[in-house]
This record gives sequence, C-alpha cells and structure tokens, in this order.
Amino acid sequence: MANSEFEYVRGFEQQDAIPPSNWIVVRIDGRGFSKLCEKYNFEKPNDQRALDLMNAAATEVVRSLVDVVLAYGQSDEYSFVFHESANLFERRAAKLATTVATTFTAEYCLQWRSFFPDEELTRPYPTFDGRCVAYPKRKILKDYLAWRQADCHINNLYNTTFWNLVQRNDMSGYAAEEALKGSLAGDKNEILFSQFGINYNNEPAVWRKGTVIYRAYDDETESGPQPHSKGAINRDSKSQIEKEKKRRQKARIAVEYVDIIGDAFWDARPYILAGKRGQVEEE
Repeated sequence: MANSEFEYVRGFEQQDAIPPSNWIVVRIDGRGFSKLCEKYNFEKPNDQRALDLMNAAATEVVRSLVDVVLAYGQSDEYSFVFHESANLFERRAAKLATTVATTFTAEYCLQWRSFFPDEELTRPYPTFDGRCVAYPKRKILKDYLAWRQADCHINNLYNTTFWNLVQRNDMSGYAAEEALKGSLAGDKNEILFSQFGINYNNEPAVWRKGTVIYRAYDDETESGPQPHSKGAINRDSKSQIEKEKKRRQKARIAVEYVDIIGDAFWDARPYILAGKRGQVEEE
C-alpha cells in the first residue's frame, strides 16, 4: 500500500490477535430470534426444520474453514472451535468472529427455502452476531463444550415441560411458569410422564443433546498425522502445511447428536483435539 499523509489513521486500529497455543471458539447467536420464531410460526418447543437449517448452515461453515475442527450447536447458537495452531487472519479476533458470523448468516438465508418452502423469507432477515474466546487448555475447551451441552439439556427439558403444560393443559404462560418455579429435573420428568405420557429420554437426541459437527478421518486408526522423524522434512514447511490443508479438505464432515460431556466421544476420536503434530498430548 502506498504511503500517504492520511496513513496515520491506521494507528487507531486495535491489535486483537488471539495469543498462540490457544484454542479459539467463535460462538454465534441469532439476533432477535424470538420475534423470528413468532413471525414464521416455529413449532414449540422444537421446530425440526429450524434445527436442520441451523445444522446445514453450520456444516457449510465447517466445510469452508478448514481450521475449524469441531462445531457444537443448539437452539439459535453455534460454537466453532479453531485448532490451537490455526493462523487464519493471523488469529485476529474481529476477523474470525465476523467471518464466521457472516458466512453462517449467508448460508442460513440462502438455504432457508430448502427447509421452509412455504415460508418466504422477508425483511428483516435473520442475522447472527459472533464473539471470540480463547481457551489455553484442552480440558478448559472441553469444559466449555460440556457447559453448552448441559445448557441445551436444561433449557430443552424446561421448554418441553412448559409447552406441554401450555398446549395440552390449556395453561397460560404465567401459570406454567409458576407451576415450574423451583422445580428440579426429576419434577419435570415426572410431569411429562404422569400428565402427558412422555418419557423425556425418548425425545429426539438432537433436541436433548444438540448437534456436533466435526471432521472425521475414517481411514485413520491413529491420532492423526505422525510427528516427523529425525532428518525428515519439517512439518511446518510450506509443502507439509499444504498437504495438511488438503487432508482436512478431504475429510468427511460428520453430523451427530451425541454426548460430549463424558470421555467416550473424545476417546473414540482423539484426532479432533490432537496436537499440532498429531500427538494426543497430556491435558
């Protein structure tokens, strides 16, 4: 860029690069989605079409950004996990957050007709905001994802009970809130089973657990690419970096509704959070 007398204004830009060796999570949330749900008559407590649309948009974000190793979503939010070694946009928080949020928003609007063929999308269009958070350890990152899945369970159990009371017991919203005030998970499960014959554990897993999207390396039985031996080409060379990028692009994008709070998911897929050189490092 040519120098000019006006270039001094660049000095006002904030340096917002995420420190190296940190896992980066970009979480996007729908803006004003309560009004959107009312406008397009989303089914309560869960509209499967809306969830499928969220998952389709998230899948395309994961596919297009190869540094994203996993995404987790529920309701109108999604969290995208960038590998600790990712260097996209030199790890600048604002660029990462805006890229994910705008890409997701574009996909959500473009794919709308595939899931709501009878509902024309009109202004104000759905939009999503995004934020960046850095997590220095795998354990903290996994605790973050566990927190979001626990939140999904808590909210969905409450909403399932609430809307059954409103829709099937003809309660007002206020009366249903009062009936559930101070109730525990066991109380809500009892209400659902005794009054409506619903076993909450038999509800669709996507409602109870949310959605996990990740790059699956089906042909790899080990943790991932192995570290180079003495005398081998440096993995950080340009050719090795390009090879790794192609490997990620070819990976299958898996979409599952599974538990990520326990260890079973991670133990079966150690490559998701593998270290830069493929090793599964100690927490």
